[in-house]
Amino acid sequence: MLSLLLIAAAAQGASPPAAMADSAEIRTAIAQMAAEMREGQGFHYRPLLRDGRTVAALEYWKAPGRPAVHPTEAEYAVVIEGAGTLVSGGTMVDARETRPGLVEGGRIEGGATRDLRPGDVILMPAGVPHWFGVTGGKLVLLGMKLPPSENGVDGR
Repeated sequence: MLSLLLIAAAAQGASPPAAMADSAEIRTAIAQMAAEMREGQGFHYRPLLRDGRTVAALEYWKAPGRPAVHPTEAEYAVVIEGAGTLVSGGTMVDARETRPGLVEGGRIEGGATRDLRPGDVILMPAGVPHWFGVTGGKLVLLGMKLPPSENGVDGR
């Protein structure tokens, strides 16, 4: 799975990474993330590999976050563990920029809903609203955002 993300980065013109995370390292990182999460914490993020501006990171979700849009970055993700739901597309309601490169909202209207399971691969074009729900206690993703220069003129 990690190889798919690294190949995608290379295909987009990124330099090959200086390091690789093997499956044992990924399992260890996920276990550490689970142990580090505090009571009531619904999300934990940990960079795994870096190549310039591109970062492959683990996302550990125990609870759903807010719907989000990355206006200029496409996003690849692979479901590593757990299960969940992806709502994508449609229109973001009550959208506001919460930090540069991230717009969050109250909900998505008219989006498509898909179930997520280990091994599923997601490609979210830049500018597309999305939301991850959590089924059964956790959803662990290996994700990578592609900066605009790596994913086309308009990020799509």
